[in-house]
Amino acid sequence: MVIGLNAGHQGEFVRTATNSSYCGAATTRVAIVVTLFLLAGSGCSHLRQWVHNGFKVGPNYIQPNGPVAAEWIETKDPGVFSSPAQDQAWWTVFNDPILNGLVENAYRQNLTLQAAAARIIEARSRRSIAAGNLFPQSQQAIANYAHAQISRNLNLPLPNTVSVYADGFNASWEADFWGRYRRTIESSEANLDASIESYGDALVLLLSEVATNYIQLRTYEQRLTYARENVEILRRSAELAEARYDAGTTTELDLRQAKASLAQTQATIPPLEAGRRLASNQLCVLLGMPVNDLAAQLQPASIPTAPLEIAIGIPADLLCRRPDVRRAERLVAAQSAQIGIAEADFYPRLSVNGFIGYVANDFKDLFNESSLTGFVLPSLQWNILNYGRIINNVRAQDALLTSSTLQYQQTVLTAGREVEDALVQFVQAQQQTRYLEQSVIESRRAVEIAQDQFEAGVADFNRVYTSQSQLVTQQDQLGSGRGNIALHLVEVYKAIGGGWDYFRQGKGMLGQIEAIDANTIVEPQ
Repeated sequence: MVIGLNAGHQGEFVRTATNSSYCGAATTRVAIVVTLFLLAGSGCSHLRQWVHNGFKVGPNYIQPNGPVAAEWIETKDPGVFSSPAQDQAWWTVFNDPILNGLVENAYRQNLTLQAAAARIIEARSRRSIAAGNLFPQSQQAIANYAHAQISRNLNLPLPNTVSVYADGFNASWEADFWGRYRRTIESSEANLDASIESYGDALVLLLSEVATNYIQLRTYEQRLTYARENVEILRRSAELAEARYDAGTTTELDLRQAKASLAQTQATIPPLEAGRRLASNQLCVLLGMPVNDLAAQLQPASIPTAPLEIAIGIPADLLCRRPDVRRAERLVAAQSAQIGIAEADFYPRLSVNGFIGYVANDFKDLFNESSLTGFVLPSLQWNILNYGRIINNVRAQDALLTSSTLQYQQTVLTAGREVEDALVQFVQAQQQTRYLEQSVIESRRAVEIAQDQFEAGVADFNRVYTSQSQLVTQQDQLGSGRGNIALHLVEVYKAIGGGWDYFRQGKGMLGQIEAIDANTIVEPQ
Protein backbone atom coordinates (compact mmCIF):
# COMPACT_ATOMS: atom_id res chain seq x y z
CA MET A 1 0.00 0.00 0.00
CA VAL A 2 1.29 3.49 -0.89
CA ILE A 3 0.06 6.53 1.05
CA GLY A 4 0.23 9.82 -0.85
CA LEU A 5 1.00 12.95 1.17
CA ASN A 6 1.80 16.55 0.43
CA ALA A 7 5.53 17.11 0.18
CA GLY A 8 5.40 19.33 3.21
CA HIS A 9 4.12 16.45 5.39
CA GLN A 10 6.69 13.84 4.45
CA GLY A 11 8.73 14.35 7.59
CA GLU A 12 5.69 13.67 9.71
CA PHE A 13 5.01 10.57 7.63
CA VAL A 14 8.49 9.21 8.28
CA ARG A 15 8.04 9.76 11.99
CA THR A 16 4.70 7.98 11.85
CA ALA A 17 6.30 5.05 10.02
CA THR A 18 8.99 4.90 12.66
CA ASN A 19 6.41 4.87 15.41
CA SER A 20 4.51 2.13 13.55
CA SER A 21 7.66 0.05 13.42
CA TYR A 22 8.15 0.53 17.15
CA CYS A 23 4.55 -0.39 17.89
CA GLY A 24 4.82 -3.38 15.57
CA ALA A 25 7.89 -4.64 17.42
CA ALA A 26 6.04 -4.27 20.70
CA THR A 27 3.08 -6.15 19.25
CA THR A 28 5.40 -8.93 18.14
CA ARG A 29 6.90 -9.30 21.59
CA VAL A 30 3.46 -9.42 23.17
CA ALA A 31 2.31 -12.06 20.65
CA ILE A 32 5.31 -14.27 21.33
CA VAL A 33 4.91 -13.98 25.10
CA VAL A 34 1.19 -14.74 24.92
CA THR A 35 1.72 -17.69 22.60
CA LEU A 36 4.46 -19.19 24.74
CA PHE A 37 2.19 -18.74 27.74
CA LEU A 38 -0.56 -20.64 25.95
CA LEU A 39 1.86 -23.39 24.97
CA ALA A 40 3.07 -23.74 28.50
CA GLY A 41 -0.46 -23.54 29.86
CA SER A 42 -1.61 -26.34 27.59
CA GLY A 43 1.03 -28.58 29.05
CA CYS A 44 4.79 -28.71 29.18
CA SER A 45 4.70 -31.67 26.84
CA HIS A 46 3.38 -29.44 24.05
CA LEU A 47 6.22 -26.97 24.52
CA ARG A 48 8.81 -29.75 24.67
CA GLN A 49 7.34 -31.34 21.56
CA TRP A 50 7.43 -28.03 19.70
CA VAL A 51 11.10 -27.58 20.58
CA HIS A 52 11.95 -31.25 19.95
CA ASN A 53 10.31 -31.11 16.52
CA GLY A 54 12.54 -28.25 15.47
CA PHE A 55 10.08 -25.51 16.46
CA LYS A 56 7.28 -27.08 14.44
CA VAL A 57 3.86 -28.08 15.73
CA GLY A 58 2.34 -31.40 14.78
CA PRO A 59 3.86 -34.89 14.90
CA ASN A 60 7.13 -35.85 13.29
CA TYR A 61 6.70 -38.67 10.82
CA ILE A 62 7.26 -42.27 11.95
CA GLN A 63 7.15 -44.95 9.28
CA PRO A 64 4.31 -47.43 9.94
CA ASN A 65 4.92 -51.13 10.25
CA GLY A 66 4.37 -53.28 7.17
CA PRO A 67 2.72 -56.69 7.76
CA VAL A 68 4.98 -59.25 6.05
CA ALA A 69 5.48 -62.98 6.53
CA ALA A 70 8.73 -64.47 7.79
CA GLU A 71 9.29 -66.51 4.60
CA TRP A 72 7.65 -67.50 1.35
CA ILE A 73 5.58 -70.67 1.27
CA GLU A 74 7.12 -71.81 -2.01
CA THR A 75 10.69 -71.70 -0.68
CA LYS A 76 10.02 -75.32 0.30
CA ASP A 77 10.27 -76.11 -3.42
CA PRO A 78 13.85 -77.05 -4.44
CA GLY A 79 13.77 -74.54 -7.31
CA VAL A 80 12.85 -71.47 -5.20
CA PHE A 81 15.49 -69.79 -3.03
CA SER A 82 15.26 -67.02 -0.44
CA SER A 83 18.64 -65.59 -1.38
CA PRO A 84 18.62 -61.97 -2.67
CA ALA A 85 16.74 -61.66 -5.94
CA GLN A 86 18.74 -60.95 -9.09
CA ASP A 87 15.97 -58.94 -10.66
CA GLN A 88 17.54 -55.72 -11.94
CA ALA A 89 17.43 -56.86 -15.58
CA TRP A 90 15.26 -59.93 -15.08
CA TRP A 91 14.10 -60.12 -18.73
CA THR A 92 17.63 -61.18 -19.72
CA VAL A 93 17.15 -64.55 -17.96
CA PHE A 94 15.22 -65.69 -21.05
CA ASN A 95 18.31 -65.19 -23.24
CA ASP A 96 16.17 -63.67 -25.99
CA PRO A 97 17.83 -60.74 -27.81
CA ILE A 98 14.53 -59.74 -29.42
CA LEU A 99 12.85 -59.40 -26.03
CA ASN A 100 15.81 -57.37 -24.76
CA GLY A 101 15.47 -54.98 -27.68
CA LEU A 102 11.72 -54.60 -27.18
CA VAL A 103 12.25 -53.72 -23.52
CA GLU A 104 14.81 -51.04 -24.40
CA ASN A 105 12.58 -49.52 -27.07
CA ALA A 106 9.56 -49.53 -24.77
CA TYR A 107 11.56 -47.74 -22.08
CA ARG A 108 12.51 -45.04 -24.56
CA GLN A 109 9.18 -44.67 -26.33
CA ASN A 110 6.29 -45.65 -24.05
CA LEU A 111 3.94 -42.69 -23.65
CA THR A 112 2.50 -43.72 -20.29
CA LEU A 113 5.99 -43.80 -18.83
CA GLN A 114 6.75 -40.39 -20.28
CA ALA A 115 3.57 -39.04 -18.67
CA ALA A 116 4.76 -40.42 -15.33
CA ALA A 117 8.09 -38.64 -15.86
CA ALA A 118 6.24 -35.38 -16.53
CA ARG A 119 4.41 -35.79 -13.21
CA ILE A 120 7.79 -35.97 -11.47
CA ILE A 121 8.69 -32.63 -12.99
CA GLU A 122 5.36 -31.23 -11.79
CA ALA A 123 5.93 -32.51 -8.25
CA ARG A 124 9.43 -31.02 -8.19
CA SER A 125 8.06 -27.66 -9.23
CA ARG A 126 5.40 -27.78 -6.51
CA ARG A 127 8.05 -28.62 -3.94
CA SER A 128 10.06 -25.58 -5.07
CA ILE A 129 6.95 -23.41 -4.76
CA ALA A 130 6.48 -24.64 -1.19
CA ALA A 131 10.12 -23.92 -0.37
CA GLY A 132 9.73 -20.39 -1.71
CA ASN A 133 7.29 -19.58 1.09
CA LEU A 134 10.18 -19.54 3.58
CA PHE A 135 11.21 -16.25 1.95
CA PRO A 136 9.04 -13.14 1.59
CA GLN A 137 5.81 -14.50 0.21
CA SER A 138 5.02 -11.39 -1.80
CA GLN A 139 7.42 -9.07 -3.58
CA GLN A 140 6.21 -6.41 -5.97
CA ALA A 141 7.82 -3.59 -7.89
CA ILE A 142 5.17 -0.91 -8.20
CA ALA A 143 4.67 2.38 -10.02
CA ASN A 144 1.51 4.38 -9.28
CA TYR A 145 -0.04 7.71 -10.15
CA ALA A 146 -3.09 9.19 -8.44
CA HIS A 147 -4.94 12.46 -9.03
CA ALA A 148 -7.71 13.73 -6.75
CA GLN A 149 -10.08 16.67 -6.96
CA ILE A 150 -11.18 17.62 -3.44
CA SER A 151 -14.38 19.50 -2.71
CA ARG A 152 -13.94 23.10 -1.52
CA ASN A 153 -16.93 22.66 0.76
CA LEU A 154 -15.13 20.16 2.99
CA ASN A 155 -13.12 22.89 4.71
CA LEU A 156 -10.07 20.64 4.81
CA PRO A 157 -6.55 22.06 5.14
CA LEU A 158 -5.60 20.43 1.84
CA PRO A 159 -5.17 21.74 -1.68
CA ASN A 160 -8.18 21.43 -3.97
CA THR A 161 -6.25 19.12 -6.27
CA VAL A 162 -3.68 16.54 -5.33
CA SER A 163 -1.40 14.56 -7.63
CA VAL A 164 0.78 11.78 -6.25
CA TYR A 165 3.52 9.89 -8.09
CA ALA A 166 5.06 6.82 -6.45
CA ASP A 167 7.37 3.99 -7.34
CA GLY A 168 9.25 1.49 -5.25
CA PHE A 169 9.31 -2.03 -3.87
CA ASN A 170 6.64 -3.66 -1.72
CA ALA A 171 7.16 -6.94 0.18
CA SER A 172 5.41 -9.03 2.83
CA TRP A 173 6.72 -11.93 4.87
CA GLU A 174 5.06 -14.22 7.37
CA ALA A 175 7.48 -15.77 9.84
CA ASP A 176 7.31 -19.56 9.94
CA PHE A 177 7.18 -19.55 13.73
CA TRP A 178 5.09 -22.72 14.04
CA GLY A 179 6.48 -24.63 11.09
CA ARG A 180 3.49 -24.25 8.79
CA TYR A 181 5.64 -23.70 5.72
CA ARG A 182 8.28 -26.22 6.76
CA ARG A 183 5.57 -28.87 7.19
CA THR A 184 4.27 -27.91 3.76
CA ILE A 185 7.75 -28.52 2.35
CA GLU A 186 7.85 -31.91 4.11
CA SER A 187 4.52 -32.85 2.55
CA SER A 188 5.63 -31.65 -0.88
CA GLU A 189 8.89 -33.58 -0.65
CA ALA A 190 7.01 -36.74 0.30
CA ASN A 191 4.63 -36.22 -2.63
CA LEU A 192 7.65 -35.77 -4.89
CA ASP A 193 9.03 -39.07 -3.63
CA ALA A 194 5.63 -40.65 -4.25
CA SER A 195 5.62 -39.40 -7.85
CA ILE A 196 9.06 -40.91 -8.38
CA GLU A 197 7.79 -44.22 -7.00
CA SER A 198 4.76 -43.94 -9.30
CA TYR A 199 7.22 -43.71 -12.18
CA GLY A 200 8.94 -46.84 -10.89
CA ASP A 201 5.60 -48.62 -10.59
CA ALA A 202 4.69 -47.64 -14.14
CA LEU A 203 8.07 -48.96 -15.29
CA VAL A 204 7.58 -52.30 -13.49
CA LEU A 205 4.18 -52.64 -15.15
CA LEU A 206 5.59 -51.69 -18.56
CA LEU A 207 8.41 -54.24 -18.36
CA SER A 208 6.03 -57.02 -17.36
CA GLU A 209 3.51 -56.13 -20.08
CA VAL A 210 6.17 -56.06 -22.80
CA ALA A 211 7.49 -59.46 -21.73
CA THR A 212 3.97 -60.87 -21.28
CA ASN A 213 2.74 -59.85 -24.71
CA TYR A 214 5.96 -61.00 -26.37
CA ILE A 215 5.70 -64.41 -24.69
CA GLN A 216 2.04 -64.65 -25.65
CA LEU A 217 2.94 -63.83 -29.25
CA ARG A 218 5.58 -66.56 -29.31
CA THR A 219 3.18 -68.98 -27.61
CA TYR A 220 0.53 -68.36 -30.26
CA GLU A 221 3.17 -68.92 -32.94
CA GLN A 222 4.13 -72.25 -31.40
CA ARG A 223 0.53 -73.34 -31.11
CA LEU A 224 -0.02 -72.33 -34.72
CA THR A 225 2.96 -74.46 -35.73
CA TYR A 226 1.51 -77.46 -33.91
CA ALA A 227 -1.92 -76.86 -35.46
CA ARG A 228 -0.57 -76.56 -38.98
CA GLU A 229 1.54 -79.69 -38.58
CA ASN A 230 -1.51 -81.58 -37.36
CA VAL A 231 -3.59 -80.27 -40.24
CA GLU A 232 -1.10 -81.79 -42.67
CA ILE A 233 -1.13 -85.10 -40.78
CA LEU A 234 -4.93 -85.18 -40.72
CA ARG A 235 -5.13 -84.20 -44.39
CA ARG A 236 -3.01 -87.21 -45.30
CA SER A 237 -5.17 -89.40 -43.11
CA ALA A 238 -8.30 -88.07 -44.77
CA GLU A 239 -6.81 -88.70 -48.22
CA LEU A 240 -5.93 -92.25 -47.18
CA ALA A 241 -9.41 -92.84 -45.78
CA GLU A 242 -10.97 -91.52 -48.99
CA ALA A 243 -8.75 -93.77 -51.13
CA ARG A 244 -9.65 -96.83 -49.04
CA TYR A 245 -13.32 -95.90 -49.19
CA ASP A 246 -13.14 -95.57 -52.98
CA ALA A 247 -11.44 -98.98 -53.07
CA GLY A 248 -14.22 -100.43 -50.93
CA THR A 249 -11.89 -101.47 -48.09
CA THR A 250 -13.38 -99.14 -45.45
CA THR A 251 -16.72 -97.64 -44.55
CA GLU A 252 -18.08 -94.15 -45.11
CA LEU A 253 -17.94 -93.63 -41.34
CA ASP A 254 -14.12 -93.73 -41.44
CA LEU A 255 -14.12 -91.18 -44.25
CA ARG A 256 -16.48 -88.81 -42.42
CA GLN A 257 -14.52 -89.08 -39.18
CA ALA A 258 -11.28 -88.27 -41.01
CA LYS A 259 -12.77 -85.19 -42.69
CA ALA A 260 -14.43 -84.03 -39.45
CA SER A 261 -11.15 -84.33 -37.56
CA LEU A 262 -9.38 -82.34 -40.30
CA ALA A 263 -12.00 -79.56 -40.26
CA GLN A 264 -11.99 -79.39 -36.46
CA THR A 265 -8.22 -78.90 -36.37
CA GLN A 266 -8.38 -76.31 -39.16
CA ALA A 267 -10.96 -74.42 -37.07
CA THR A 268 -8.40 -73.92 -34.27
CA ILE A 269 -6.13 -71.83 -36.51
CA PRO A 270 -8.20 -68.59 -36.89
CA PRO A 271 -8.48 -67.96 -33.10
CA LEU A 272 -4.75 -68.54 -32.75
CA GLU A 273 -4.06 -66.10 -35.59
CA ALA A 274 -6.31 -63.53 -33.88
CA GLY A 275 -4.55 -64.05 -30.55
CA ARG A 276 -1.15 -63.56 -32.18
CA ARG A 277 -2.36 -60.33 -33.79
CA LEU A 278 -3.80 -59.01 -30.52
CA ALA A 279 -0.48 -59.59 -28.77
CA SER A 280 1.29 -57.81 -31.61
CA ASN A 281 -1.12 -54.87 -31.44
CA GLN A 282 -0.60 -54.46 -27.72
CA LEU A 283 3.16 -54.54 -28.15
CA CYS A 284 2.89 -51.69 -30.66
CA VAL A 285 1.01 -49.56 -28.12
CA LEU A 286 3.58 -50.36 -25.42
CA LEU A 287 6.30 -49.28 -27.85
CA GLY A 288 4.53 -45.97 -28.45
CA MET A 289 4.01 -46.62 -32.15
CA PRO A 290 0.97 -47.01 -34.44
CA VAL A 291 -0.43 -50.52 -34.63
CA ASN A 292 1.01 -52.68 -37.38
CA ASP A 293 1.79 -56.37 -37.87
CA LEU A 294 4.81 -56.33 -35.60
CA ALA A 295 4.95 -60.12 -35.54
CA ALA A 296 5.72 -60.17 -39.26
CA GLN A 297 8.71 -57.86 -38.63
CA LEU A 298 10.23 -59.97 -35.85
CA GLN A 299 12.67 -62.74 -36.57
CA PRO A 300 11.33 -66.26 -35.94
CA ALA A 301 11.98 -67.51 -32.42
CA SER A 302 10.64 -70.09 -29.99
CA ILE A 303 8.84 -69.49 -26.72
CA PRO A 304 11.33 -67.92 -24.26
CA THR A 305 12.69 -70.59 -21.96
CA ALA A 306 12.50 -69.83 -18.25
CA PRO A 307 15.21 -71.02 -15.85
CA LEU A 308 14.22 -73.87 -13.58
CA GLU A 309 15.39 -72.04 -10.44
CA ILE A 310 14.72 -68.57 -9.08
CA ALA A 311 15.92 -66.49 -6.12
CA ILE A 312 13.30 -64.11 -4.72
CA GLY A 313 14.66 -62.83 -1.41
CA ILE A 314 12.47 -62.62 1.68
CA PRO A 315 9.01 -61.04 2.16
CA ALA A 316 10.45 -58.05 4.05
CA ASP A 317 12.31 -57.07 0.87
CA LEU A 318 8.99 -55.96 -0.63
CA LEU A 319 8.97 -52.91 1.66
CA CYS A 320 11.99 -51.44 -0.11
CA ARG A 321 11.73 -53.13 -3.53
CA ARG A 322 8.15 -52.65 -4.75
CA PRO A 323 7.54 -49.08 -5.98
CA ASP A 324 3.82 -49.19 -5.17
CA VAL A 325 4.62 -50.09 -1.55
CA ARG A 326 7.22 -47.32 -1.38
CA ARG A 327 4.73 -44.88 -2.90
CA ALA A 328 2.06 -45.79 -0.34
CA GLU A 329 4.57 -45.19 2.47
CA ARG A 330 5.52 -41.79 1.05
CA LEU A 331 1.85 -40.81 0.89
CA VAL A 332 1.59 -41.59 4.60
CA ALA A 333 4.54 -39.24 5.21
CA ALA A 334 2.89 -36.52 3.13
CA GLN A 335 -0.33 -36.81 5.12
CA SER A 336 1.52 -36.79 8.45
CA ALA A 337 2.89 -33.34 7.64
CA GLN A 338 -0.63 -32.09 6.90
CA ILE A 339 -1.49 -32.48 10.59
CA GLY A 340 1.21 -29.98 11.54
CA ILE A 341 -0.09 -27.57 8.90
CA ALA A 342 -3.59 -27.84 10.38
CA GLU A 343 -2.35 -27.44 13.98
CA ALA A 344 -0.47 -24.25 13.07
CA ASP A 345 -3.86 -22.54 12.71
CA PHE A 346 -4.26 -22.70 16.50
CA TYR A 347 -1.54 -20.08 16.93
CA PRO A 348 -1.07 -16.47 15.81
CA ARG A 349 0.47 -15.65 12.46
CA LEU A 350 3.03 -12.86 12.51
CA SER A 351 3.71 -11.08 9.26
CA VAL A 352 5.59 -7.97 8.23
CA ASN A 353 4.67 -5.71 5.31
CA GLY A 354 7.04 -3.08 4.06
CA PHE A 355 7.54 -0.49 1.36
CA ILE A 356 10.53 1.49 0.21
CA GLY A 357 10.51 3.86 -2.73
CA TYR A 358 9.89 7.42 -3.82
CA VAL A 359 6.71 9.46 -3.41
CA ALA A 360 6.14 13.03 -4.66
CA ASN A 361 3.38 15.39 -5.82
CA ASP A 362 5.33 16.38 -8.90
CA PHE A 363 6.88 13.90 -11.28
CA LYS A 364 10.08 15.95 -11.61
CA ASP A 365 10.64 15.60 -7.85
CA LEU A 366 9.92 11.85 -7.77
CA PHE A 367 13.51 10.68 -7.73
CA ASN A 368 14.91 13.38 -5.45
CA GLU A 369 16.57 12.25 -2.27
CA SER A 370 13.94 14.08 -0.25
CA SER A 371 11.19 11.93 -1.86
CA LEU A 372 12.56 8.69 -0.39
CA THR A 373 9.80 6.97 1.56
CA GLY A 374 9.66 3.77 3.56
CA PHE A 375 7.55 2.06 6.16
CA VAL A 376 7.20 -1.27 7.96
CA LEU A 377 3.82 -2.60 9.10
CA PRO A 378 4.00 -5.65 11.37
CA SER A 379 0.68 -7.45 11.76
CA LEU A 380 -0.70 -10.19 13.94
CA GLN A 381 -3.52 -12.49 12.84
CA TRP A 382 -5.07 -14.94 15.28
CA ASN A 383 -8.19 -16.90 14.43
CA ILE A 384 -9.29 -17.18 18.04
CA LEU A 385 -12.98 -17.57 17.20
CA ASN A 386 -12.39 -20.39 14.68
CA TYR A 387 -11.07 -23.01 17.08
CA GLY A 388 -14.02 -25.32 16.49
CA ARG A 389 -13.28 -25.44 12.78
CA ILE A 390 -9.54 -25.75 13.40
CA ILE A 391 -10.02 -28.66 15.81
CA ASN A 392 -12.22 -30.49 13.33
CA ASN A 393 -9.73 -29.86 10.54
CA VAL A 394 -7.00 -31.39 12.68
CA ARG A 395 -9.24 -34.37 13.38
CA ALA A 396 -9.96 -34.73 9.67
CA GLN A 397 -6.24 -34.68 8.82
CA ASP A 398 -5.56 -37.22 11.56
CA ALA A 399 -8.28 -39.50 10.17
CA LEU A 400 -6.73 -39.19 6.71
CA LEU A 401 -3.39 -40.22 8.22
CA THR A 402 -5.03 -43.31 9.72
CA SER A 403 -6.61 -44.11 6.33
CA SER A 404 -3.28 -43.65 4.53
CA THR A 405 -1.54 -45.91 7.04
CA LEU A 406 -4.14 -48.65 6.62
CA GLN A 407 -3.92 -48.31 2.83
CA TYR A 408 -0.16 -48.72 3.06
CA GLN A 409 -0.53 -51.88 5.13
CA GLN A 410 -3.15 -53.19 2.69
CA THR A 411 -0.73 -52.55 -0.17
CA VAL A 412 1.92 -54.58 1.65
CA LEU A 413 -0.52 -57.47 2.18
CA THR A 414 -1.57 -57.39 -1.48
CA ALA A 415 2.06 -57.39 -2.59
CA GLY A 416 2.76 -60.50 -0.52
CA ARG A 417 -0.24 -62.30 -1.94
CA GLU A 418 0.75 -61.44 -5.52
CA VAL A 419 4.21 -62.92 -4.98
CA GLU A 420 2.78 -66.12 -3.51
CA ASP A 421 0.23 -66.41 -6.34
CA ALA A 422 2.89 -66.00 -9.01
CA LEU A 423 5.27 -68.42 -7.31
CA VAL A 424 2.80 -71.26 -6.91
CA GLN A 425 1.69 -70.90 -10.53
CA PHE A 426 5.29 -70.86 -11.74
CA VAL A 427 6.18 -73.99 -9.79
CA GLN A 428 3.02 -75.88 -10.76
CA ALA A 429 3.28 -74.86 -14.43
CA GLN A 430 6.71 -76.49 -14.56
CA GLN A 431 5.28 -79.72 -13.12
CA GLN A 432 2.30 -79.64 -15.51
CA THR A 433 4.52 -79.11 -18.53
CA ARG A 434 6.71 -82.08 -17.66
CA TYR A 435 3.60 -84.29 -17.72
CA LEU A 436 2.41 -82.71 -20.96
CA GLU A 437 5.75 -83.35 -22.64
CA GLN A 438 5.53 -87.04 -21.70
CA SER A 439 1.92 -87.12 -22.86
CA VAL A 440 2.79 -85.69 -26.29
CA ILE A 441 5.58 -88.23 -26.75
CA GLU A 442 3.21 -91.09 -25.98
CA SER A 443 0.39 -89.66 -28.12
CA ARG A 444 2.68 -89.14 -31.09
CA ARG A 445 3.75 -92.79 -30.88
CA ALA A 446 0.11 -93.88 -30.52
CA VAL A 447 -0.77 -92.03 -33.72
CA GLU A 448 2.05 -93.77 -35.60
CA ILE A 449 0.89 -97.20 -34.40
CA ALA A 450 -2.75 -96.50 -35.20
CA GLN A 451 -1.91 -95.31 -38.71
CA ASP A 452 0.24 -98.38 -39.38
CA GLN A 453 -2.56 -100.67 -38.20
CA PHE A 454 -5.13 -98.80 -40.29
CA GLU A 455 -2.95 -99.01 -43.41
CA ALA A 456 -2.41 -102.72 -42.73
CA GLY A 457 -6.15 -103.20 -42.46
CA VAL A 458 -6.03 -104.63 -38.92
CA ALA A 459 -7.79 -101.64 -37.28
CA ASP A 460 -10.55 -99.23 -38.26
CA PHE A 461 -10.13 -95.50 -38.60
CA ASN A 462 -11.75 -94.83 -35.24
CA ARG A 463 -8.45 -95.56 -33.47
CA VAL A 464 -6.60 -93.22 -35.81
CA TYR A 465 -9.24 -90.53 -35.23
CA THR A 466 -9.07 -90.87 -31.44
CA SER A 467 -5.26 -90.89 -31.21
CA GLN A 468 -4.90 -87.96 -33.63
CA SER A 469 -7.49 -85.91 -31.72
CA GLN A 470 -5.63 -86.54 -28.48
CA LEU A 471 -2.33 -85.50 -30.07
CA VAL A 472 -3.83 -82.25 -31.39
CA THR A 473 -5.22 -81.36 -27.96
CA GLN A 474 -2.11 -82.33 -26.03
CA GLN A 475 0.28 -80.50 -28.34
CA ASP A 476 -1.80 -77.36 -28.00
CA GLN A 477 -1.78 -77.76 -24.21
CA LEU A 478 1.97 -78.28 -24.29
CA GLY A 479 2.46 -75.04 -26.22
CA SER A 480 0.28 -73.20 -23.71
CA GLY A 481 2.07 -74.87 -20.80
CA ARG A 482 5.51 -73.81 -21.98
CA GLY A 483 4.24 -70.28 -22.45
CA ASN A 484 2.66 -70.33 -18.98
CA ILE A 485 5.98 -71.14 -17.33
CA ALA A 486 7.53 -68.02 -18.84
CA LEU A 487 4.41 -65.93 -18.17
CA HIS A 488 4.29 -66.91 -14.51
CA LEU A 489 7.98 -66.15 -14.12
CA VAL A 490 7.26 -62.68 -15.48
CA GLU A 491 4.50 -62.38 -12.88
CA VAL A 492 6.98 -63.33 -10.15
CA TYR A 493 9.39 -60.59 -11.18
CA LYS A 494 6.54 -58.12 -11.49
CA ALA A 495 5.25 -59.08 -8.02
CA ILE A 496 8.63 -58.51 -6.36
CA GLY A 497 8.98 -55.16 -8.17
CA GLY A 498 11.86 -56.10 -10.41
CA GLY A 499 13.47 -54.02 -13.13
CA TRP A 500 12.89 -50.38 -12.13
CA ASP A 501 16.18 -50.06 -10.22
CA TYR A 502 18.13 -51.20 -13.30
CA PHE A 503 17.19 -47.95 -15.02
CA ARG A 504 17.29 -45.81 -11.88
CA GLN A 505 20.90 -46.72 -11.20
CA GLY A 506 21.95 -45.46 -14.61
CA LYS A 507 22.31 -48.88 -16.29
CA GLY A 508 19.52 -48.08 -18.72
CA MET A 509 19.34 -45.67 -21.61
CA LEU A 510 18.13 -42.47 -19.94
CA GLY A 511 19.99 -42.65 -16.64
CA GLN A 512 18.69 -42.07 -13.18
CA ILE A 513 15.10 -41.14 -12.50
CA GLU A 514 16.31 -38.13 -10.52
CA ALA A 515 17.80 -36.71 -13.74
CA ILE A 516 14.52 -36.77 -15.64
CA ASP A 517 13.49 -33.44 -17.09
CA ALA A 518 11.55 -32.26 -20.07
CA ASN A 519 14.38 -33.24 -22.42
CA THR A 520 13.74 -36.91 -21.75
CA ILE A 521 10.31 -36.75 -23.37
CA VAL A 522 10.97 -38.30 -26.78
CA GLU A 523 8.84 -38.78 -29.83
CA PRO A 524 7.68 -42.35 -30.54
CA GLN A 525 9.60 -44.03 -33.30
